[in-house]
Amino acid sequence: MSTISALDLTNNESGVTGQYKTWFLDYASYVILERAVPAVEDGLKPVQRRILHAMKEMDDGRFNKVANIIGQSMQYHPHGDASIGDALVNMGQKELLIETQGNWGDASIGLESAAPRYIEARLSKFALEVAFNAKTTEWQLSYDGRKNEPVTLPMKFPLLLAQGADGIAVGLSTKILPHNFCELIEASIKYLKGKKFEIYPDFQSGGMIDIEMYNEGKRGGKVRVRAKIEEIDKKTLLIKDLPYGVTVASLCDSIVKANDQGKIKIKKVTDTTAQNVEIIIDLAPGVSTDITIDALYAFSDCEVSISPNACVIIDQKPHFVTVTELLKVSAENTKALLKKELEIRLGELQDKWHYTSLEKIFFEEKIYKELEKKHESWEIVLVAIEKAFVPFTKKLRREVTREDVLKLTEKPVRRIYRLDIDELNNQIQNIEDEITQVNFNLNNLTDYAVAYYEGLLKKYGKGRERKTEIKPFDIITAKSVAIANTKVYMNRAEGFIGTGLRKDELIAECSDLDDIIVITRSGRMKVVRVTDKVFVGKDIMYAAVFQKNNDRITYNMIYVDGASGISYAKRFNITGITRDKDYDLTKGSDKSKVHYLTVNQNGEAEVVKVILSPNSTARNKEFDFRFEELDIKGRSSMGNQVTKYSIKAIKFKEAGKSTLSGRKLWFDSKFGRLNIEEKGEYLGTFEEERILIVYDDGNYELTDTELTQRFEPERILLIERFDAEKPLTAVYLDAEKEQYNVKRFRIETSSLRTKFYFIKEGKENRIEAVTTDEDPVLILHSGRGSSAKSQKIQIGGFVEVMGWKAIGNKLVDFSKSLEMEWETKTEDDVQTKLF
Repeated sequence: MSTISALDLTNNESGVTGQYKTWFLDYASYVILERAVPAVEDGLKPVQRRILHAMKEMDDGRFNKVANIIGQSMQYHPHGDASIGDALVNMGQKELLIETQGNWGDASIGLESAAPRYIEARLSKFALEVAFNAKTTEWQLSYDGRKNEPVTLPMKFPLLLAQGADGIAVGLSTKILPHNFCELIEASIKYLKGKKFEIYPDFQSGGMIDIEMYNEGKRGGKVRVRAKIEEIDKKTLLIKDLPYGVTVASLCDSIVKANDQGKIKIKKVTDTTAQNVEIIIDLAPGVSTDITIDALYAFSDCEVSISPNACVIIDQKPHFVTVTELLKVSAENTKALLKKELEIRLGELQDKWHYTSLEKIFFEEKIYKELEKKHESWEIVLVAIEKAFVPFTKKLRREVTREDVLKLTEKPVRRIYRLDIDELNNQIQNIEDEITQVNFNLNNLTDYAVAYYEGLLKKYGKGRERKTEIKPFDIITAKSVAIANTKVYMNRAEGFIGTGLRKDELIAECSDLDDIIVITRSGRMKVVRVTDKVFVGKDIMYAAVFQKNNDRITYNMIYVDGASGISYAKRFNITGITRDKDYDLTKGSDKSKVHYLTVNQNGEAEVVKVILSPNSTARNKEFDFRFEELDIKGRSSMGNQVTKYSIKAIKFKEAGKSTLSGRKLWFDSKFGRLNIEEKGEYLGTFEEERILIVYDDGNYELTDTELTQRFEPERILLIERFDAEKPLTAVYLDAEKEQYNVKRFRIETSSLRTKFYFIKEGKENRIEAVTTDEDPVLILHSGRGSSAKSQKIQIGGFVEVMGWKAIGNKLVDFSKSLEMEWETKTEDDVQTKLF
């Protein structure tokens, strides 16, 4: 078998023993080379190549039944009609090499094609142009030796990257993701011109892709792919695009499964998919759309991870490569094929020029009259004609052969007119012009290849624009979006907590991904998973869902040290811990005991009344203690001494205010998220303030500081802390009147997370510039080069503050060359934006 020799396999033993030693390796090499892995030259697996070759043999411009194509392909492919039919449908659904007719199904929605006898196909014009040329094809015998088939097709396009490939062989697999048609051609052009290029996957199903870890498609890389989820209203979500490799049915099943497991809360999932994907999700009452979208990405197939693994056959051996290397190989291969085609064409033209020149001399110099002479034999006639050409050999580019003479004598001799000679001269001139052009193309092969790619892009690029949006994804932790789907209880005295203790005291409703923090009267703290029943320590004083890394939750505690009898007060946070580990919040002595404990969500510091034991020798048996006098420290700190006397009781006296400063917030425009991790634009310190957002379509919105909110950063022109006293100044385009209007108004609405449209209604109306500066100055730039000029306009000087529904005043007429920016007040002002 040819594949075995390619892998340098030898079998020097005979009989059954020798066969067993090589059979598995024979089989493995056959599957790798002949079934599962594509060749680097044309990007095709053998079955695909044989199908295309069979279709080329059948091609007459009309559609052929797929059943007939399968039958024709079986002359070359020895593995049955099922594998051929599946491969043919797969190629047809990619809408690149094969033009289809009939119901070919849709892989993205899981719709199978009709039976082969009902559907038809033919090669596309694109395939005929890039994949076939009998003159440059290397041929081999088919499996039964009856026919010739191509070793590889002369592919002048990076087909492997355009179509992608999946294959599982023996001991290895390949997974090459499909890329965008136009981007591949543009990248090939850049490579040929010596420029840098980048290519990323693009899927017919659309959706979104995060390519941060793509690693050029090599082993170890990964891409995350998401469906596009739109919010129709606060109760309904719509999915229009699917992740690559996910069908409508599998996506709906994964959503229903997540709901059944309590990971998300929805009323129903409705599949209204027809020609386009459309899945409607109705939410349960009171469920946030933002949290549900995150939960869908975390718990369903709305987000999937794909690990590419580019493996191809190079020189009859499997190699792991990058998509960049594949494109470079394709471009060089295309260039070599174009060169080969030019060289073949040059040879044909030179032969044509030689024969046409011979024909001209034959008639112009009346050599044909040798045929009219009565020579003794035909051989003498041929020799006479050959001698007659001797004086004219300098006009020719190669010797006159006997074959040339025989070809001339086969032409019918008739009366020759001057017109015939002129026609031959014109033919020779045209051939010489074409030879000159071919030689020029050979001498400028790179430019010729670039022009070839540009021609492909112009002819076939329309309608093949990118469908999958490239954007970075935020990392959604399952715990942060999991809904409460279970209840946790505790038995304080016995020290057990769990979901199975339904007769005991309820701790909270939570998700099965949450952790529970427990603090006992002895000052021991422990964090455990939500489970059916677990022992955490007797005499439980506090138990709740643990909020990891929340440094605003403050624990106020007073405890007595068992060794010294001294009572201490401390304030502390609990952020990072090790699950199931015991932590001591006291000094660690035996018989230590917690007198008082509160958990404050925003760092509040109350006042308590400390009542000492009647038997103590203290002068004051009661006194107030203020927690606000303590600094917040780590959980292992000892704390400050409250009293050395025995304490009878501690009672809450007065609620306190938070001792923490407001929460600092940032807006990450990369992901469209608010955060406290200092990522993106700093918005300020917030306590109960609201955030103002202005969108480019003429809407504004007030919202709270909830971190789970999702925004569309590409549409946001302004995001900042809301100040009701500051007027909003906006310049917008009135497309109907072809002018820019300006308006100033104070926001009077108070509804949160509701958009209000504040400019004149119009299809193409949009915001051009917006600011909350109290005395804004707008700079208009118009013209280009030497005719460029700028104009400053004091907006407050001629535009009064009006209602938010007002149309505003005319600013200037519309001009495509007009640019706007707000004047910077100081050198450190970073609020200036160029629109």
